[in-house]
Amino acid sequence: MTVLSGSVRRPIIRKDLMAARVTPNLIDYEAACATFTWEAARGTLSGLPGGGLNIAYEAVDRHASGPAASKDALRFVRADGTVDHVTFAELAERTDRFASVLRMLGVGRGDRVFSLLGRRPELYVAVLGTLKNAGVFCPLFSAFGPEPVRQRMQLGGARVLVTTRAFYARKVAPIRAELPTLEHVLLVDVGDSEAPEGTLDLVALLRDAPPAAPIARTDDDDMALLHFTSGTTGLPKGAVHVHEAVVAHAATGRFALDLHPDDVYWCTADPGWVTGMSYGVIAPLVHGVTSIVDEDELDADRWYAILEREKVSVWYTAPTALRMLMKAGTDRAARHDLSALRFVASVGEPLNPEVVVWGVEAFGMPIHDNWWQTETGGIMIANFAAMDVRPGSMGRPLPGVTAALVRRDESGAAITENGRAVLVTEPDTVGELALLPGWPSMFRGYLGQPERYERCFVGGWYLTGDLATRDSDGYYWFVGRGDDVIKSSGHLIGPFEVESALMEHPAVAEAGVIGVPDPVAGEVVKAFVELRPGWRASDRLRLELIGFARKRLGPAVAPRELDFIDALPRTRSGKILRRLLKARELGLPEGDTSTVEVPR
Repeated sequence: MTVLSGSVRRPIIRKDLMAARVTPNLIDYEAACATFTWEAARGTLSGLPGGGLNIAYEAVDRHASGPAASKDALRFVRADGTVDHVTFAELAERTDRFASVLRMLGVGRGDRVFSLLGRRPELYVAVLGTLKNAGVFCPLFSAFGPEPVRQRMQLGGARVLVTTRAFYARKVAPIRAELPTLEHVLLVDVGDSEAPEGTLDLVALLRDAPPAAPIARTDDDDMALLHFTSGTTGLPKGAVHVHEAVVAHAATGRFALDLHPDDVYWCTADPGWVTGMSYGVIAPLVHGVTSIVDEDELDADRWYAILEREKVSVWYTAPTALRMLMKAGTDRAARHDLSALRFVASVGEPLNPEVVVWGVEAFGMPIHDNWWQTETGGIMIANFAAMDVRPGSMGRPLPGVTAALVRRDESGAAITENGRAVLVTEPDTVGELALLPGWPSMFRGYLGQPERYERCFVGGWYLTGDLATRDSDGYYWFVGRGDDVIKSSGHLIGPFEVESALMEHPAVAEAGVIGVPDPVAGEVVKAFVELRPGWRASDRLRLELIGFARKRLGPAVAPRELDFIDALPRTRSGKILRRLLKARELGLPEGDTSTVEVPR
């Protein structure tokens, strides 16, 4: 079924390659897709001496033993603005020491090491040191309360936890009796006082550990990372990723983020979720680039100051952050010298066309949206550095990634014939976004839930649960999660483009759209709107916004109802939780809310 309001698509933003300061890694998209193989991509990595593949070796050790040894691997910007520099050689030693600590504690191959930390150096050391020891690393959001921590550590069989004194006291100590597999709690900030009972001083352990440790051999399919992702109901799902994922991290960092060796790169994502791990820790280190890590939270002037002072050239951030910067005003960006910046990308949820275009005004370049999931482990669809940008589009599939749209029946189930999925072939027609299995970072299971994993694959395809369209040039356009799409009077309405249309009004900072029951239409569109500073909620403004949307989208698609809201519910990764809006509107169970961002 065709999306009704295709007219909201913006003019194409053309790229001038002659003006590019750096030659993009991917220039001829068609040629790259025709010649690319994952086997060749694997060949760009070193591999372990003597055979095997290990993420930490590719990210750290192979650089630490070469010309890049003295280069900054990480720059940690403290809350007070001071900066700690960590070279590749120093990172190699610190991660060796962490691996030695684990071995001294009897923690070995396949054991699960969890972290409950903010963006601080010990987290990066723990990730890579665990992988050097052939362990499995699982990051937790630092904002989690005791219950989501308990759930994930129980499901994951946590044997080690790396955390702070405060987090342990508030979030772990009260539930520790319910964590029978947890043997060691390593505190990063004991200082001069004694470690609380049942915990160990990680700083002291690292000081006494051997500074060089042989890296454990791991193979492609050895489990490396465990990422929990929330469902709408039930327990969180633990997506299993393996060491071979580093092949995709390297390739997508090269193509989708256009990373070059001399770049200074900043991924603002929290390492407690998959973007902060795949593209905040692994991909930039694999490419030998210098990564910025900011300990503090989003503040427009602070972020612009970091971009200027550290001469960031590639910036990967979230739509929510960009919308907040846009809300703060373009003049804030104009106060800073951002001339080093050459590429800006966004992920977390679809990027509104208005924000893509605003990037040209604020930074002199469009924002490049891309699409992927926890389950895919890496970027699957992107707007590339050398390609024209179509605001509102996710872009085109990465070389090596085969995407398609699968037809769905009225119940939302994928349609198959003779065991094969029936694909959508017409342009601008809605289907469920699907990927052909075989890329290296594809998740290999949901921990302890094999049936749930098998249900993700139908007719030879991995079904993402996202609905999308594809235009005649092969660009993909997000419509909504399968459960978010609104069916009204026989029409299929994507909430994202209704939200984007509302955001064109100068009063609207952000919008969330859901379907609510209607006895005649089945569902009608209802919008929840956050206002920009200087605007006040009123009945007059409500009618104005509904009329504005009707002119942009037509009466069949525009909201029939609109409420003003102080803060939309979001995950910490920035996604608007439409299901939570709907549950609260209709008085339904809210499901798993452990990843909801609490407004400050």
